[in-house]
Amino acid sequence: MRIRIDDPADPRLDDIRHLNTERTDLVVAEGPLVVGRLLDSAYPVRQVVGFPAKLDALSVPSEIPVYEVSRETLAAVVGFDMHRGLVATAARVPALTPKQVLDGARTIAVLEGVGDHENIGAIFRNAAGMGVDGVLFGNGCADPLYRRSVRVSMGHVLRLPFAHLDGTFTTWQRSLDEVRRAGFRLVSMTPHPRAVHLAEALDGAEKVALLVGAEGPGLTEHAMRATDVRARIPMAPGTDSLNVATSAAIAFYERQRQLFRR
Repeated sequence: MRIRIDDPADPRLDDIRHLNTERTDLVVAEGPLVVGRLLDSAYPVRQVVGFPAKLDALSVPSEIPVYEVSRETLAAVVGFDMHRGLVATAARVPALTPKQVLDGARTIAVLEGVGDHENIGAIFRNAAGMGVDGVLFGNGCADPLYRRSVRVSMGHVLRLPFAHLDGTFTTWQRSLDEVRRAGFRLVSMTPHPRAVHLAEALDGAEKVALLVGAEGPGLTEHAMRATDVRARIPMAPGTDSLNVATSAAIAFYERQRQLFRR
């Protein structure tokens, strides 16, 4: 049963108030596709809020509160005009352990220092599309469950398992030993001309962990020293690097291509 709310100050809408303020206690999903994926996920949904037509097209379990609002009310609550007209919130769940992400996986991504929420979202979307089994976070990464990351990932961050590796800026790399012990070849992505061609770096590996680094500086030397091989993407003359999400997507594709050829 829907409940109509016309007062932007209604406390039942506090979950979605001022959405441009980063929330670390909730998961926020926007739009029919992402809200649908949130409803199908392991995250306990707290509420769904939307325009009447958007709610008409959505199937929501009866135990979840559904609030119907006008465009003007929703804009006043969230702080901007939300054209998608549908938003939902969920409680966060306990984080997975790296072992849980590694168990049964053949391909994983490892991120270091990726601080842009949109790049993290894009990496998750690319990973889901290219058959990557999970994501591990090293030091210095942004919150993968922040609203923009969830939106850009098209909700795949809610479906693809991820975990955080222990350690600080100069010590987290030691956690990669657990990945290696699980049988993964550790491949660090770098544009350095002396790095091995990406296809060669991945060739024949049963399990692969692909490491990508921060926008601009890339992976730290500490991280690359902890890997088995440094790999580069061949590029046209006059160019030196790609966006981190783009680089990751190319690496994911090459990994998937090699697996299909076997």
